[in-house]
Amino acid sequence: MSRKYFGTDGVRGKVGEFPITPDFAMKLGWAAGTVLASSGTKEVLIGKDTRSSGYMLESAMEAGFSAAGVNVALIGPMPTPAVAYLASTFRADAGVVISASHNPFYDNGIKFFSNSGTKLNDAQELEIEALLDKALNQNAMQCVSSEKLGKVRRIDDAAGRYIEFCKGTLPNHLSLAGLKIVVDSAHGAAYHIAPNVYRELGAEVISINDKPNGVNINDHCGATYLDSLQTAVMVHEADLGIALDGDADRVIFVDHNGHVVDGDEILFILAQAAYSKGEMTGGVVGTLMSNLGLELALKQMDIPFVRAKVGDRYVVEQLKATGWQLGGEGSGHILSLQHASTGDGIVASLQVLKAVLESQKSLSEIKAGMTKLPQVLINVRLATADADSILATSSVQQAVIKAEGILGDQGRVLLRKSGTEPLIRVMVESTDTIMTQTQAEYIADVVRAA
Repeated sequence: MSRKYFGTDGVRGKVGEFPITPDFAMKLGWAAGTVLASSGTKEVLIGKDTRSSGYMLESAMEAGFSAAGVNVALIGPMPTPAVAYLASTFRADAGVVISASHNPFYDNGIKFFSNSGTKLNDAQELEIEALLDKALNQNAMQCVSSEKLGKVRRIDDAAGRYIEFCKGTLPNHLSLAGLKIVVDSAHGAAYHIAPNVYRELGAEVISINDKPNGVNINDHCGATYLDSLQTAVMVHEADLGIALDGDADRVIFVDHNGHVVDGDEILFILAQAAYSKGEMTGGVVGTLMSNLGLELALKQMDIPFVRAKVGDRYVVEQLKATGWQLGGEGSGHILSLQHASTGDGIVASLQVLKAVLESQKSLSEIKAGMTKLPQVLINVRLATADADSILATSSVQQAVIKAEGILGDQGRVLLRKSGTEPLIRVMVESTDTIMTQTQAEYIADVVRAA
């Protein structure tokens, strides 16, 4: 069965428009609480990023969970992976994150984690959706009796606990002393976390975009907009820069030359570091969007590589199916399951810094073993959310066939709808830069017309 409300990363949309409304959030909290309570859930942990709408949605979720008889623990602004970790640490039965990750401030979203730090499976989400549908369309939401209502508490030391967890993923014999690092927190959930992690491990830290005001999250900053980080790295003559997105589940680097190091290159760096020490077990999981250059570089080291559907939940599923530990996406979602149960930008960055320290080379040098093929990604924003019908039109399908014929065995084409925004993503990759750009623009124009 297809999911009606949950995308690849929970429920997401524009604030004030269905489904990101107080009424929906309350009923979602009630439906989730009812389903989870039937499995023994007594308390959920709720974290959020720095969007002003988070207060509204948090209150609505509180009411819904309480009506279902489930207690709530609030931890305030906190990275998504921190909620996944802290849900287990505080012995909560589930975690909730109110965030739209890398999206602008006027979007928001809600996603769930189990008490083991993993996202809810499809069966659980479908069960929640079925009950939510009844609450929305049949006024089926019911409140438990007064003596059974859930209670709400606030946790004050969550940030410190998560900082210590992150620091613990870097071996004790290593220190960041001597490194000058620029950290871009995207005015997001890690603004009070990330700079402190690197400082407490010994680095000289220049912190930028760390003053959230409720509406500046991801605004020309962070992992999706690297200009300010590149400039700061060059101005401060830093060794490297680290950019997180709004909820800090993804990370992108900038080397000392100001060049971007994306998620595919991060996967290569981590795999190469493990391989050089004889510690590489299994292979690497990428996605349909992963650059072919990553696959070819791993092949030279005889490291297996498989592609999952786009979305870190599917990367995790493939990792569990293979028993492997390392996977991720070019966008900077990096899964290192020996350290964290979900994508964690800070933890992933520390593993890259570990590779830098142990190799005694610069970030620029250790990424040089991978050559990226020209890849063009064009996001076509839709006036309607019905991406499937647009992808199914004969004009779009014929455009893809034509482009694939031109590229031959020297490239590939991928069209997919976004799971978090009303977008169709057009990706073309080939050995020829001009041909790649031309065919991507051609297909994107046909999609816009459709």
